[in-house]
Amino acid sequence: MSDFIKITSTDIPEINGSFSSHEELYKFSIEKPEEFWGPIARARLRWDKEFTKVMDCNMEKGVFDWFIGGKLNASVQCVDRHCEVDPDRIALIWEQDEPGKEQRITFRQLKEMVCKIANVLKSEGVRKSDRVVMYISISPLAVASMLACARIGAVHSVIFAGFSAEALASRIMDAGASVVITSDQSIRGGRLIELKKTVDAAVAKCPSVRRVLVARRTGNPVPIIEGRDVWLEEAMEAQSVECIPESMDSEDSLFMLYTSGSTGKPKGLVHSTAGYLLYASFTHKQVFDIRDGDIFACVADIGWITGHSYVVYGPLVNGITTVLFESHPAYPDHGRYWEMVQRIRPTQFYGAPTAIRLLLGHDSSYVTKYDRSSLRTLGSVGEPINHEAWQWYHEVVGKGKCDVVDTWWQTETGGICISPRPSAPGAEIRSAMPMRPLFGIAPVILDDKGNVLEGRDVSGALCIRKSWPGIARTVYGDHSRYYDTYFKPYPGYYFTGDGSIRDLDGYYHITGRMDDVINVSGHRLGTAEVEDALDEHFSVAESAVVGYPHDIKGEGVYAYIVLKEGVIQEHKQIIAELRSIVRTKIAGHAVPEIMQICPSLPKTRSGKIMRRILRKIAADQIEELGDVTTLADPSIIEYIIKNHRHCITKNL
Repeated sequence: MSDFIKITSTDIPEINGSFSSHEELYKFSIEKPEEFWGPIARARLRWDKEFTKVMDCNMEKGVFDWFIGGKLNASVQCVDRHCEVDPDRIALIWEQDEPGKEQRITFRQLKEMVCKIANVLKSEGVRKSDRVVMYISISPLAVASMLACARIGAVHSVIFAGFSAEALASRIMDAGASVVITSDQSIRGGRLIELKKTVDAAVAKCPSVRRVLVARRTGNPVPIIEGRDVWLEEAMEAQSVECIPESMDSEDSLFMLYTSGSTGKPKGLVHSTAGYLLYASFTHKQVFDIRDGDIFACVADIGWITGHSYVVYGPLVNGITTVLFESHPAYPDHGRYWEMVQRIRPTQFYGAPTAIRLLLGHDSSYVTKYDRSSLRTLGSVGEPINHEAWQWYHEVVGKGKCDVVDTWWQTETGGICISPRPSAPGAEIRSAMPMRPLFGIAPVILDDKGNVLEGRDVSGALCIRKSWPGIARTVYGDHSRYYDTYFKPYPGYYFTGDGSIRDLDGYYHITGRMDDVINVSGHRLGTAEVEDALDEHFSVAESAVVGYPHDIKGEGVYAYIVLKEGVIQEHKQIIAELRSIVRTKIAGHAVPEIMQICPSLPKTRSGKIMRRILRKIAADQIEELGDVTTLADPSIIEYIIKNHRHCITKNL
């Protein structure tokens, strides 16, 4: 369309009208969402039956319907329609653990894998709306299994393959899954990880599971339970390479992902089919300047939302080759990412600040000895990136020539919501901030009384005042929890749980979580979940867990422990046992790095733990404790501060 302004190298030709600036188009997307999203959805997704209404959304009630009356299938969007045009185009590049070991899968091959696995699932009695749990590391079979679920209308729930058997079991039971897909083992950084053994321990507690499909990754012997376990590849051999896709309603569930909250058990957030697919693919194309023939390298695991949106669904809906990265950023050395970039020639690289901070501490020759000229865009995801890491990423990795996009979004949002790109042509990018809301996203900053803070140079709770297609629809089996978590705190707004600053230039900075959630290496961790695990130890009377600044991980886990009266066990032994409990009940990334055993916790006279004070002490901000006169026993603060310094010195 000749009169449309070019927003990046990729425009939005579906939108009718003439816009004189990026800001004008953004305003249109907020004020007329039906006219904005409707044409994009019609053009970018293949519909079995076209929708009759774009949206019916209520921010007061937390109820959202998008593309009403439409029918489609997610696997068709990701595979079939690209097969029809160019079946030999590479869909997946599996970058295996050992450098130089890669596998390329065409769209034709991927479709055959998807259909065979879909037929296996059907033969096992899996039907539309059934939940299938996956506990598997990234691979072509893992991606094909996700799409196979989508093909038959089943809801996949991928569990990060680092969670313990107990954590896996709780998620399987909550989902009510009858089928689990796993592999014999996985490999990361040269280390074998016993996935099947973890699944066996979990499924022993899950009577709903009647079948475990096991893929071969290493081929090493693992226990196979007769009558329950089936080798996936062998089951696939007997199946057809064709499977008629189930036509799904726009609002039918596509997948659920478990995420930690500030209270209670992890919640299974549910994403819809049409809205999620459109938003993931739209943001993928806009933020990363996606062009035909690109190779997109997002190094996230598929057990997290980043892997869903920007390893699997976003790139594949857009018909772009996507990289599946199995290894570790420092294996076999700190040049692992960049050796891969030289060999595979990706055009975009999307990684986490934790990995960037890990790598910048080593000699730049690990980066500079490899050719990185294929890269146009570098992305950051999972947590706020600090200025030093951003500058190293931009100057050393990108040689000052690549856009660096610091992206803010959440499992709940389905896709990127704030990012420096897209923008007006040539617009500035500032370090370590996401800056600009995407089309259709209307952020607001509210004070603690729920008042909207207008203008610039303000800070408060980051909320969103308008619905967008990618928003999660509910918490599985508990819509009231969904409403109470995201819409009750600030009626009429989606509450992100994050704090934000809108600076003097109108750009957004993310200041971190406002609730009791810790972001460890980009993994969201509820403090209540860790406390529950610690409190199970027979010697523990109570505990309080907070986050503290960590040079590599962004945030670390700090636990304050109060022991029961009369405990004579050595503290070092108790701490070792507590770490083992957390690792067993949750995962390795949840284990507190610092534990302080103290006689009591700072509490108000009504018995409420003053976590604000504990956070300040953990962060070594002793001079910023604020008013402590409301404490029942202010003297405990002096003890905890002194003991904190001892814990740091002894590295407890």
